[in-house]
Amino acid sequence: MSGPKYWLWLSALQGISSKTANELLDYFGSPKDVYFASEKHLSDAGVASRAVLDQLGNKSLEKASAIWRDCDEKDIRILTRQDSDYPSRLHNIYDPPLVLYIKGKLPVIDEEVVIGMVGTRRATPYGLRVAEQLGYEVTKEGGVVASGLADGIDTAAIRGALRAGGRPVAVLGTGLDVYYPAKNRYLQDDLASAGTLISEYPPGTAPNGANFPSRNRIISGISAGVVIVEAPRQSGALITASRAQEQGRDVFVVPGNIDSPACEGSNALLKDKCAIAVMSGWDIVGEYERAYPQKICRVAQKLKALRDEELTKAPQNSASAVPLSGKSAEIPLDNGPEQGYIGLRAQLEELSEDELRVISVMRKSEMHIDDIIELSGQSPGRVLSALTSLELKGYAVSKKGRRYSLVVTNDKA
Repeated sequence: MSGPKYWLWLSALQGISSKTANELLDYFGSPKDVYFASEKHLSDAGVASRAVLDQLGNKSLEKASAIWRDCDEKDIRILTRQDSDYPSRLHNIYDPPLVLYIKGKLPVIDEEVVIGMVGTRRATPYGLRVAEQLGYEVTKEGGVVASGLADGIDTAAIRGALRAGGRPVAVLGTGLDVYYPAKNRYLQDDLASAGTLISEYPPGTAPNGANFPSRNRIISGISAGVVIVEAPRQSGALITASRAQEQGRDVFVVPGNIDSPACEGSNALLKDKCAIAVMSGWDIVGEYERAYPQKICRVAQKLKALRDEELTKAPQNSASAVPLSGKSAEIPLDNGPEQGYIGLRAQLEELSEDELRVISVMRKSEMHIDDIIELSGQSPGRVLSALTSLELKGYAVSKKGRRYSLVVTNDKA
C-alpha cells in the first residue's frame, strides 16, 4: 500500500484525538515523520500521556491497509489534509479531521454557499415541514445544504434539498457503509448517488454517541452559515451552533413556539441575540448574495432570467407586440382594442405564490404532473389548480398523458 498509509495509521489510532494528532503534525510536519519519531522525540513534542505514547509506539500498518482495501472495494474516496481539494474552510478550524472519507461527488466546498441545517431528532410536525421547505428553498436559490443524517430535522432538510434537484452533503458519525438510522437506508443511498456523503470515520465504524458531537464541527466547518430549526435545551444542534460561532460562521434560527420544549434552546439563541431569525430560504442565502453573485439568485429572478432570454426580440412599446403569454395581441377580444406589450414586472405580479412555485420548476420540454408535484413541493390539488390557472393565462400548455410544458415563445398563433 502506498498513498495515504501514514495518514490512515495516525487517524486510526485509538485514544488520540484530532486535536492531539494535529498538534503532532504541526510539530513534525507530516504523519510519516510522526510514525518514525522516537518516544523521546514524541515527549519533546509535548506528549506526556503514557497511553498516547503507547499508541504512537504501535507501528503496525495492518489496520491502515485494511481501511485502504475496504475503501477501494466500496468505492469510498480517501481525502487527507495534504490533498489540494481538502476544503480550506476545514483547514482553518480548530481541530480539522486528518482524513475524510467521501462517497459521491464532493463539490468545491470553498466556492459554494454551503448552509448547514440541523435540529432535534424529536422534531414537531411544524419543524419537519419548515426544515424540508428551507432545504428546498436554499437549494433552489443557489445554496448547498449540509446536514447530518440523523432522524428529524436533519433528514427533513436533506429531503427538501434532494427534492429541489440539489446535491446536498451529509456528514455522518459512522462509517459510510453503515446505515444509521436504519430507516434512512434508501435516503443514504440516494445521497451517495445524487449528493455527497462525508465521514471522518473509516468504513465499518458503528454508531457511537461520542462521534456525533465531533461530527458537528465538520458540518459547521464546511458551511458559510448554520441554521438551527428546532433545538431543545439539551441538543446536539446547539453544539453545532456553538462550534459555528467559534469558527466564525453565521448562525441562523427559525423562531419556534414559545411553549414548545423542542424550541427552547433555539429560541434562547434568538433571545440572547446569538443568531439571526429567518423565515425563508432567501433570509439565509440572501446574506451571501454579494459575496457569491454567480451562485445566489432568488427563484423569481431565475424565472425572470429565463423569460428575459426569450423576450429579447420582443419590441418594448409596439402596439402589435405579442404578450408574454404567447397569444397574439392582434386577435381582438370582444371587439376591444389591441393589447400592447405587457411588462415583465406586471406579468410576474399577476401570478400567485402557487403559480410562481409551479412555474419555477417547469421546463419548455414536457413534464409529467407527478414530477411537477414532487419538484414544487405542493399538494396535488394545489399544483393542478395552479396549472389550470397558468393554462388560462397562457403560461403553460397541457399535453397528452397528464404532461405539461412551459410556454416561453413569442410566436404568433
